[in-house]
Amino acid sequence: MPDFLREYSTSVLFSMVLHGLMIAALVFSAQFSFTHYPSNLQPLPVSATVVDSQILHAAARAQEEAAARAAAQAKAAADAQAAEQAATAAREHAVEVQKAEVIKQAADAKRVEAAKAADDAARAAEAVKAADAQRALEAKRAAEAKQAAEDKQAALAKQAADAKRAADAKRAADERARLDREAELRRQIQDEEHVSEVEAGPLGDRYRLSLQNRITHAWIKPPSARSGIDCRVEVTQIPGGEVTNARVTQCNGDAAVRQSIENAVYRASPLPDPPDPSLFHRVFVLEFKPND
Repeated sequence: MPDFLREYSTSVLFSMVLHGLMIAALVFSAQFSFTHYPSNLQPLPVSATVVDSQILHAAARAQEEAAARAAAQAKAAADAQAAEQAATAAREHAVEVQKAEVIKQAADAKRVEAAKAADDAARAAEAVKAADAQRALEAKRAAEAKQAAEDKQAALAKQAADAKRAADAKRAADERARLDREAELRRQIQDEEHVSEVEAGPLGDRYRLSLQNRITHAWIKPPSARSGIDCRVEVTQIPGGEVTNARVTQCNGDAAVRQSIENAVYRASPLPDPPDPSLFHRVFVLEFKPND
């Protein structure tokens, strides 16, 4: 209704003013005709119709009713327009709500799509990350396997080299030992040949004679000794001729003779030095045959 009055206020006001002027003119005409006739004027013959006050009131009421009907029509029109506007506004609101719902659904769908895209991107990134990690792990394992193979190959090469060096060293040591044994054997053979030569020669005879003379001179003949004594005595000496042990191994004499011979060996110590060092023996056997 207020929107209707704002829209049709000029027409309604004009209608009300027009009806008011018409009523005022009728009332004024009636009063003027009864109260303002000049006394010095003669009435003119007028052909007029007398208007009764009831008629005027009826006209006024008719005007008021017309105004009321106009107002009611205006109100009805305003109400109809307001209802139409309200319906239009409701429809527009419904459309706006529908639009908002569509926009909201579109926004929700967009958010869902964005979330799905973000989730897909995250899964893709995780897949790429996992693939990169797998490739890095495989590369690391391959590098470790390669390094292990190289280390094993290097260890085998070192082991082979060490084994070769050890074998070469062993062969060299064996060769040196063989050469040393051969040299020692040759030296021993030479020494033995020299000793045999010396012992079989005059130097050996002279050394044995000197030993026999030294022991014989130190021998004290016991009363039980008979002529033709022939005994073998084993003598142990150290460098310098000092006797450390004397033991009769074979003898044709009795115990007193045996003991006297051993005592003679101890008394003869130190024994004479050999004329040749090769004639010195730590242990030797001397044949004891004293002259009768």
